[in-house]
Amino acid sequence: MLAGPSTRETSVRLGQGLWPRRAGSDYFYYVLVVVALGAFAYYLYQYRQEGLVYLPALLQGALVSLVVSLISTLFALLFGLMGALGRLSRFRLIRWLSTIYVEVVRGTPLLVQLLLWYYGIGQVLAVAGFNPHSIAFEFMTVLQNNSLVPDAFNGFFYGIIGLSFNYGAYMTEVFRAGILAVDKGQTEASLSLGLDARQTMRHVVLPQAIRIIIPPFTNNFITLIQDSAFLSVMAVIELEYVTIGFALPQTNPNSKLFVFVLGALCYLVICYPLSVLARYFERRLSVEHLDV
Repeated sequence: MLAGPSTRETSVRLGQGLWPRRAGSDYFYYVLVVVALGAFAYYLYQYRQEGLVYLPALLQGALVSLVVSLISTLFALLFGLMGALGRLSRFRLIRWLSTIYVEVVRGTPLLVQLLLWYYGIGQVLAVAGFNPHSIAFEFMTVLQNNSLVPDAFNGFFYGIIGLSFNYGAYMTEVFRAGILAVDKGQTEASLSLGLDARQTMRHVVLPQAIRIIIPPFTNNFITLIQDSAFLSVMAVIELEYVTIGFALPQTNPNSKLFVFVLGALCYLVICYPLSVLARYFERRLSVEHLDV
């Protein structure tokens, strides 16, 4: 009786048969990518004159968006750390207040919150005599640099506060997850060595938690840059505001579309390197975790 081919031989033959098909599909995919990029480059080349006119103002708007996002991120980190420590507090009232902050902010739209800060809280404070533009103008006048205070300073001020307050709620959960991910044995060992709870959190838990939260923090920062476009409704001259200002007066639909594409391309140039950086941190930190 003749023995049939072994299972290994069969799998090898099947693999040899599938390889040309997979290679062909991969080549076809690369060809499509090259064709798409070439078509997009040709599209930009057709509108090169308009692009050279609009690009300087769009880059200025992109710089404003980036600066606003950086400042908002710093305050969001502060709100997030305070919220996380509040949610982990042993006092019930502090835990409830932190939980209410997180759930209310995450359960309502960002645009509504920004308008509430600008037209609600801002107007109440203005009636009470608090005007951020006047305060900044008087302060800069002492330094003889009052020209640095923009007319829409109130929009910048409440926009940054609104973004920070909103993303602080998300960073609260990121910080809390990072702190809880640290092994409890680290805390017990620190307490046994004579450190108190505050020293343990500052010198032992937080340094290890920061390594865990870096990837989700980077992702939140990318999203915050994109959400900074909502500040256009508050007369903040950032990238979205400039894009709309150039696009809406256009009577030619193709020209209008090109302005929006150019604005989206500016966002992509800012956000894509950050997404690459986030993936790098994820791979690097996962490898370090496995090595440990």
